[in-house]
Amino acid sequence: MLGRRLFGLGLPGLLLAPRAAQASTTLRVMTSGAFTAPFEILAPRFTAEAGHRIETIRGPSMGQAPDAIPQRLARGEAADAVILARGSLDGLVRAGLVRAGTERDLVHSAIALAVRAGTPHPRIGTVEEFRQALLNAASIGYSSSASGVYLSTELFARLGIAEQMAGKARQFPRWVGLEVANGVVELGFQQTSELLPIPGIEIVGRLPPPIQRVTTFSAGIGARAEQPEAALALIRFLAAPAAHAVIRAAGLDPA
Repeated sequence: MLGRRLFGLGLPGLLLAPRAAQASTTLRVMTSGAFTAPFEILAPRFTAEAGHRIETIRGPSMGQAPDAIPQRLARGEAADAVILARGSLDGLVRAGLVRAGTERDLVHSAIALAVRAGTPHPRIGTVEEFRQALLNAASIGYSSSASGVYLSTELFARLGIAEQMAGKARQFPRWVGLEVANGVVELGFQQTSELLPIPGIEIVGRLPPPIQRVTTFSAGIGARAEQPEAALALIRFLAAPAAHAVIRAAGLDPA
């Protein structure tokens, strides 16, 4: 599985300072799903090398769901570092919920299509093939975060099929791949990095370039951060070139 492959990748040069030289702290980090796979590998390495423990809170980059990162911060929840879609991060900076000047782009993420393992792969090499695949599908799933917002509010209408999708496309709050694997929906769309770790599915491919939406996921320090210096060290760690192999293995492109 993805996690086992990623743990085999060495990360030389990421040592920030000897553990003994730093006071141990706990960092509260809110991260969206697209960065989950590499973060689950990189966070323990940061803890081992820098001595800071990490409490991870996961949630969508946007939307009205109670666990969405913007909603959490708006309610007054504290976070030392946040990792989410750049557009949402910029909004949090404007709202005074993330410290201006601490933003750092980490990865670029593309949207992919997945089907249940062992089922036929629709042709999606061109925009017209992609459009026809959506029309032919009995059911479609998409996420409540950046990729799903793009499909449901922009792409379906751009392809001229918004009305046809209304009756068979469903939004899911977290892992769309699980709904595909369980046969709940025939086609599932989400960031590649969020589909790769899911067993029981096969990734057909990314959206055709003319209609692809690449999202940049970025990090920043929360306005109510209790450990801002350690949070900055974590962000630098995640953006370091030595972390790029883990990022690429997760289906993301380093920023």
